[in-house]
Amino acid sequence: MAFVTGTALLAALVVGCSADSGTDGSAADSKPGEETVAAAAPGKYRTLPEPCRAVETSTLKDLLPGAAELTEEQQQKVYEGTASVTYDTDRRVGCGWKSEDPSSSHTLFIDFERVVSYDPAVSDDDRAREVYTKKETAAGLSSPSATPDAAKSTENAADKEKGAEKDAGKDAGKKQTSAASDDASDPTSHALSGPTPEDDGTDAATDPSTGGENTDDGTGTPDESLQPRVLDDLGDSAFLDDLLTRAGSTAQHRTVKVVFRTSNVIVTVEYAEQPTVSTMVPDSKELQEKAQALARKLVEKFSE
Repeated sequence: MAFVTGTALLAALVVGCSADSGTDGSAADSKPGEETVAAAAPGKYRTLPEPCRAVETSTLKDLLPGAAELTEEQQQKVYEGTASVTYDTDRRVGCGWKSEDPSSSHTLFIDFERVVSYDPAVSDDDRAREVYTKKETAAGLSSPSATPDAAKSTENAADKEKGAEKDAGKDAGKKQTSAASDDASDPTSHALSGPTPEDDGTDAATDPSTGGENTDDGTGTPDESLQPRVLDDLGDSAFLDDLLTRAGSTAQHRTVKVVFRTSNVIVTVEYAEQPTVSTMVPDSKELQEKAQALARKLVEKFSE
């Protein structure tokens, strides 16, 4: 009787242990109350378009006027463009074009960057938004898409720059006052210093060599509509930058850059002109309008 009872007890214990362990052993590894975090949604775009075919020939003819003077074979080579060297065409691609004529040279470059988030809790779109915001902040701009810290940092930098410019202006004013006083006491000083803008009839605000004709509204103040700025009608987010520099010691070079984000892809359009005559300044308004027009066409291409 005692033997039978012991055997029955042992069997009951074995059955109980088997029931607790589960059929596949998974129950022992799970933790009560633990929630499974769902992976963030992937980006809208999984691939990128071929960049050298992304711009229509008719558009290239407008942006690269010098190519029209070339032979048909040479034109074809210019319009084909030169692809950027890349090691992953699903992540980043680019293409560049260049043309020259007797009066100026034009260059065009486009870049497509597909952003991928490797953090399952962060979507590709959110990661692309972060990358775009850094580019916008680096350009000295801020918008609602920027993070509060980034915007604050940009504002502080701008305030410091304005303060420095104001102090420089005061110092320049003092020096000019002092110089004027010295000139008044020395009748030969003006003759030795050479002609001034007033002497040769040139107005510094509209002198082509200063770039004033492209940014002046006729009152001596910059045209706000042509300043680097955030664009609110292009893709999900966009901004425009305009930089005028000197190439070497004479020619002036203007580069207009339009950067926009559409979902998890960031597109950069760079359009530049360099006149052959050192006193000529590339027209800011024309370059900006053409760069923005191309950017809008590229937005449409991604929407297809």
